[in-house]
Amino acid sequence: MEARARNLYLIPYMLWVVLFVVAPILLVLYYSFFNVEGQFTLDNYAKFFTPVYLRMTLSSFWYAFLITLFSLLVAYPTAYLLTRTKHKTLWLLLIILPSWINLLLKAYAFIGLFGTYGFVNTVLELTGIGNKQILFTDFSFVFVSVYIFIPFMVLPIFNALEKMNPTLVYAARDLGASPWMTFRRVVFPLTLDGVKAGCMAVFIPALSLFMITRLIAGNRVITLGTAIEQHFLVTQDWGMGATIAVFLIIAMALLMLLTGNRKRGLIDIVKR
Repeated sequence: MEARARNLYLIPYMLWVVLFVVAPILLVLYYSFFNVEGQFTLDNYAKFFTPVYLRMTLSSFWYAFLITLFSLLVAYPTAYLLTRTKHKTLWLLLIILPSWINLLLKAYAFIGLFGTYGFVNTVLELTGIGNKQILFTDFSFVFVSVYIFIPFMVLPIFNALEKMNPTLVYAARDLGASPWMTFRRVVFPLTLDGVKAGCMAVFIPALSLFMITRLIAGNRVITLGTAIEQHFLVTQDWGMGATIAVFLIIAMALLMLLTGNRKRGLIDIVKR
């Protein structure tokens, strides 16, 4: 009876997965085999492997890597400090709060900050540095993207640090390990699952960014997400847009498989 009840409870979940995960993926795959005229073709897949789209793919992975790297460099120390503050829940809420604001509103806010007559250039003028072109650059694109994705990196790392047994850190210090050695041999390996989860939560959506590339980078940064938007909304070539989306889905699935969480014992960590 219990097994039958569990199976009944699984039905809504399976329906959700089929309708909103499997069906959209199959629909995208279906459209990828048709050209603009609606004729069946494999040319979309051949076109994807041309130099134009391969450079776009490399550019997307490069910018996603930079965004993930800088997010990690900011988020790990932040999460580490949060675990040692008195009102950690309040501070964590303040970090997560910006993620509740609409992405478009945040993008327009940075347009105002980085614009020619924005706050940042006003400060630069007052300090004697002079007016600089900040908006529509690679720097502004990466900076705004990192700001948007930091909460998604902080949360899993914070959870991993909170679950870590503090007696292991005390033991390492009692055995004469320096703070850096303790972090490298004990703290970081024990929180590696949180780091992986945070990197995936940032890297995967960063691969398909398109709104920020248009508003903040001024289309100077071209990614696969931008190409998908152009094919679906401008050129109306749904087949090519769907083909790019198929390769993005495959890339994301491979990344998730390669970085899947594997439970390691304390003995494995100590051996390293």
